[in-house]
Amino acid sequence: MEKRKLGQGLEVSALSLGGMGYGKSRDIPDRDQMITLLRSAVERGMNFFDTAEVYGPWTNEEMIGEAFAGMRDRVIIATKFGWDIDQETGEHRGGVNSQPAQIRKSVEGSLKRLGTDYIDLYYQHRVDPDVPMEDVAGVVKDLIAEGKVRYFGLSEAGAGSIRKAHAVQPVAALQSEYSLWTREPEAEIIPTLEELGIGLVPFSPLGKGFLTGTIDATSTFADNDTRSRIPRFAPEAREANQALVALIRAIGERHGATPAQVALAWLLAQKPWIVPLFGTRSLVRFDENIGALKVALTPADLAEIETANVRIQGARYPEEQMRRVGL
Repeated sequence: MEKRKLGQGLEVSALSLGGMGYGKSRDIPDRDQMITLLRSAVERGMNFFDTAEVYGPWTNEEMIGEAFAGMRDRVIIATKFGWDIDQETGEHRGGVNSQPAQIRKSVEGSLKRLGTDYIDLYYQHRVDPDVPMEDVAGVVKDLIAEGKVRYFGLSEAGAGSIRKAHAVQPVAALQSEYSLWTREPEAEIIPTLEELGIGLVPFSPLGKGFLTGTIDATSTFADNDTRSRIPRFAPEAREANQALVALIRAIGERHGATPAQVALAWLLAQKPWIVPLFGTRSLVRFDENIGALKVALTPADLAEIETANVRIQGARYPEEQMRRVGL
């Protein structure tokens, strides 16, 4: 698989696999199958994988650690700190917590669960408005000096926070939602990253499944599916947003590609330092997604997407979650 460089020279596979969907609760019913999928991804050339202490909490990191036991030198592991998790019990108490003492406890727990003595990329999961960003970056800088962390990342941070962090400890990557139906980062975030030499790892590059073309106004979601609470997935929004799927499906037909492959190829075409982060529980879907690396969108294709000016209906998060974005 081709490689790309994020900030500070961190070289990774051009696509990344996220573990979040493999279990955000204490129970992962298909854990063995997900471990097999993660190992298969490595055999197919992917080396960049994403998890977080809050997924579970903790069980996701444990699964990632087991999956890559004996192949640590073949993978680049990103994990995250920053939610208020009791470091003794694993209870997620809600809210954020990036106090220096909490970060230090978090990194020790993540190292143990991942079965490693270093974390390749350590993200602050959400900005903590009660802790100066300079203090957060300072702790991570110390962890890098101690060899426990290699690179520093931020997630869903605003331009001001990115600049403050970068001034203390250079940031290698920002993880934020960016896709054909979430283009807000183009206004301020992407220019900031380009100026500072920071890579972008966009999550939900397939619009939480919508851009695969398999979801329409008649689709239903279980109560425990986060999409059941997202305004953009309300029936009327899904119906209106089909215009975008129709557009990328038409482009895909010209390339012998699926809508999902076009959506990923579009992201890859935006900047050479963008590494899309997708999630899937299926090896068939994994193979489909990495097939996007063979889809070369033409300037005419890209122009067609821009001139279509499809307006997406519905917010990407419920209002209370949006308050934590862009701080």
